[in-house]
Amino acid sequence: MSKHYNGLKTTLLFGAIWAIFLGLGAVVGNGRFIWLFALIGLGTTFYGYWNSDKLAIKAMRAQPVTREQQPAMYRIVEDLSAQAGKPMPRLYVSPTAAPNAFATGRNPKNSAVCCTEGILHLLDERELRGVLGHELMHVYNRDILTSSMAAGIAGVITSVAQMMLFFGGNRNANPIALIAMALLAPLAATVVQLAISRTREYDADEDGAALTGDPLALASALRKLERGTAAAPLAPEPALVNASHMMIANPFRAGDAKKLFATHPPMDRRIARLEQMSQGQQPGITRY
Repeated sequence: MSKHYNGLKTTLLFGAIWAIFLGLGAVVGNGRFIWLFALIGLGTTFYGYWNSDKLAIKAMRAQPVTREQQPAMYRIVEDLSAQAGKPMPRLYVSPTAAPNAFATGRNPKNSAVCCTEGILHLLDERELRGVLGHELMHVYNRDILTSSMAAGIAGVITSVAQMMLFFGGNRNANPIALIAMALLAPLAATVVQLAISRTREYDADEDGAALTGDPLALASALRKLERGTAAAPLAPEPALVNASHMMIANPFRAGDAKKLFATHPPMDRRIARLEQMSQGQQPGITRY
């Protein structure tokens, strides 16, 4: 695995979220209720983290599969898990025509990898190996923990800001500043949350390509997925929106969300970085 300084980057990003959070606390009831929202946020985050595999798999109506049912998928994951020296995750297939894949679970021992029927039909075995290497690295890099925490904290900030706008917050606060904080804090928290998700996609691309030893296989898969998801997008239902940041490709129409709010970095940048890897070059440092 490559050294991405994930700990430092995550600390800085969470620091930005908590700076927004504390800024809200300064104008909501003189800070008296901030710990109540913090406890709610921690509880929500813990629940989402502990049940992340069940929630995402349920949203995609996925079913567990055996070696006999999906021999290629099973063989690839078994081989890559052994190569990485990690436990093999449970395997699922979603009866969805839209091509996609995701990994979920609170740690490598309690994890799952899911492919849609669409991606299994779209990719050849070499490309599927590239995709599954990417998904396994999400598990091994513990990205689910990071994204769950970011989502939970951002959700608390949004709730506090909405309550502050509704109840008026600190009566001594500047009304203009109060409204600005209530409107901008959720926006800023969401941007930071999505930045965490996007940087993890770059890292999983790089680490997954290193695990398989074939960056061009993943690059080829991403090209097909870009076309495939555009041809068969998912409807942005709440359950699917909550699970979409786990997927290897943005499952929705390009017009359903602006690029700034996309949980995934642009495909052309991801492909270019993988092509650089195949040529023995270090991918560029741009993460967002």
